[in-house]
Amino acid sequence: MDAFTAGLLHRIRTTQSDLTRARETGDDFLAEVEQAELDDLHRLAAEHGVEVGAARA
Repeated sequence: MDAFTAGLLHRIRTTQSDLTRARETGDDFLAEVEQAELDDLHRLAAEHGVEVGAARA
């Protein structure tokens, strides 16, 4: 796995965790921000052929 793929998958995992935390604490604004970031990261992964299935765990 190259550095780009590893970094992207790490960012996806981190953002998913942050999104979960925002939802659990009821911070709707932060949840929207994190969801938008996650959507962008998934789009970037798709554009570069990065499989994110493992990062969704």
